[in-house]
Amino acid sequence: MARRPRAASGRAGGFLKRPIPRSGELLPALGVGTWQTFDVGPDDPARAELSDVLRELVALGGSVIDSSPMYGEAERVVGDLAAAAKLRPSLFLATKVWTSGREAGIQQMERSLKLMRAGRLDLIQVHNLLDVAIHTRTLQEWKAAGRVRYLGITHYHEGAYRDLERLVRTRDYDFVQFNYSMAEREAESRLLPACADSGTAVIVNRPFSMAGLFGRVKGKPLPPWAAEFDCASWAQFFLKWILSHPAVTCAIPGTRRLAHLRDNMRAALGKLPDAKQRRRMVEYLESL
Repeated sequence: MARRPRAASGRAGGFLKRPIPRSGELLPALGVGTWQTFDVGPDDPARAELSDVLRELVALGGSVIDSSPMYGEAERVVGDLAAAAKLRPSLFLATKVWTSGREAGIQQMERSLKLMRAGRLDLIQVHNLLDVAIHTRTLQEWKAAGRVRYLGITHYHEGAYRDLERLVRTRDYDFVQFNYSMAEREAESRLLPACADSGTAVIVNRPFSMAGLFGRVKGKPLPPWAAEFDCASWAQFFLKWILSHPAVTCAIPGTRRLAHLRDNMRAALGKLPDAKQRRRMVEYLESL
């Protein structure tokens, strides 16, 4: 039987947290993804607002920031800004390994530790399942040695769901990350249930379907009944729909804008839609 969404208590005025199934550790249900948004040079003026984004993420009750070697300068920017603002103890740092071969993977992960200025990382994931068997063994060794707290796997499109489901069911992974949104609901049929059954934490990427959802609602009114679950913007509408699925642990919308971060984070406050409201939300979106 499906569980009803629940709002776990937490700091910053009841910000929604969800337990990591394997440990029970509470994780804030909204974080920040860094693809494209944090890929800026050392002298880029965008760094100032990105620093504010990290500070505000923590101030509003969040902690999760997700990166990858694939994302250009993002790991370095996260490390630099977190160190300058003394935020490391308040952040849940997640990155990925994205290369082939054991030694190349180790070298890349060592570099990620240095770039993110961390003695150990909270989560390392095998990016897009590249050389997943080799890197899984290394990550298990790192976890046993205390160099990483959790290990996971990721992908970003429906074509990988069968492989993700198979790997999730091995229970070898603490986390799995994949795309899920009101425009991409395919994970509901098998993958999300598999995550719930296996006790695997879920990080949702592409929560706005690469901004495509905003294009669909441009110039359209937010339905007045969205206020029933404390929703005041389209971003919150899309995120609350995701967070109301009980198998979802955290969503990571990417942004470099402070105003967007503040809007997004409000989705983890107040009520979440129930099953009936979720269906109504989808029907409304499809009617536009």
